[in-house]
Amino acid sequence: MNHPIPPNTRLLSRGMVAVLVAQFLSALADNALLFAAIALLKSQHAPDWQTPLLQEAFVLAFIVLAPFVGPFADAIPKGRAMLLANAMKLTGAAVMLSGAHPLLAYSLVGIGAAAYSPAKYGILGQLVSADKLVKANSLIEGSTIVAILLGAVLGGLLADWSVQGALTAVVGCYLLAALSNLLIPRLPAEHPLPHFSPLVLVRDFAVALRTLLRNRDARFSLFGTSIFWGAGSTLRFLLVAWVPVALLITDNTVPATLSGVVAIGIAFGAAAAAKFVSLKTINRALPAGIVIGALIIVFAHVTTLPGAIVVLVLIGACGGFYVVPLNALLQERGHETVGAGHAIAVQNFFENLTMLLLIGVYVLMTKADMPIVSAATWFGALVLMGIGLLAWWRLASREAAGR
Repeated sequence: MNHPIPPNTRLLSRGMVAVLVAQFLSALADNALLFAAIALLKSQHAPDWQTPLLQEAFVLAFIVLAPFVGPFADAIPKGRAMLLANAMKLTGAAVMLSGAHPLLAYSLVGIGAAAYSPAKYGILGQLVSADKLVKANSLIEGSTIVAILLGAVLGGLLADWSVQGALTAVVGCYLLAALSNLLIPRLPAEHPLPHFSPLVLVRDFAVALRTLLRNRDARFSLFGTSIFWGAGSTLRFLLVAWVPVALLITDNTVPATLSGVVAIGIAFGAAAAAKFVSLKTINRALPAGIVIGALIIVFAHVTTLPGAIVVLVLIGACGGFYVVPLNALLQERGHETVGAGHAIAVQNFFENLTMLLLIGVYVLMTKADMPIVSAATWFGALVLMGIGLLAWWRLASREAAGR
């Protein structure tokens, strides 16, 4: 029988270090695998429209499994949930290495990622005391941003050297992440399920979704963060097609590195948001969100590598300044209504559904043979209009509520 382990008085306990290492390695492999898979499709001379479909295959699991992954993470020790999720990611990468179609293999990795997300955040409250929870979350986010940057760069570099070598390195990272999961203390399950009823879980998820959509602040946050992450995912694939046309560079390293550059900007923007925006002044984040679309339009017409780096850092900075306060707002409103866990599950559902839709739009542009500069321009205009309408609706509804 598992006995509750009191939160450790030290922030960096053995269990917390194991979680950080596992998260870093897993996120590193996730991002390296994306660019290795893109290189694999290129080597197979796959149609250009199949490249963005990689992300579609990945996020589909987040949408379909949204009602189930949270209860799964709560029903067993979270360290074991993370281990099983990493094992699924490892399986997907190994299947890709063995010759399976990248879209099929990457969908298996998506299943593992969907199960991993609630476990990695949910375990923190069992490892540290409440007064250290914010710092623990910051460590997780910091390690993830570094992993995104390094994973993208290493994935591109290794894929230029050898696609098979890159996939082998990714499999090794997932294996090390799984081994790190074994070092996490066997914590008790928070909410063991007496029986597994998919219908009950779907109904419970639907109730949480309706409750959050009826809340003005939660609805605003859900739509706002979803547009941002949908735009960010699509931008990655725009970069892959844009670099050879605009910069006349055909390797995998440059688009991968430019993708990591956006993460640097997000880190700066998040730090600025923490200093200048609070829940009471949340509307200060809106102008930064609107500027994201305008900057994407500017980026579409850049023709130099230094210029691209500057614009992408600015896009990331505006994104971090915009999305971090909206995340905090949703967590607060979720805590007050359906619970933070349910709020995160609903947020994951909306964000990944938006990724699916926006990347789908880009796939249609690609299949229609639209020039990449035009596609990026239209995409930036779509983001500008989406966040602009959201900002207008937010300010108009607040003014109406104040009357």
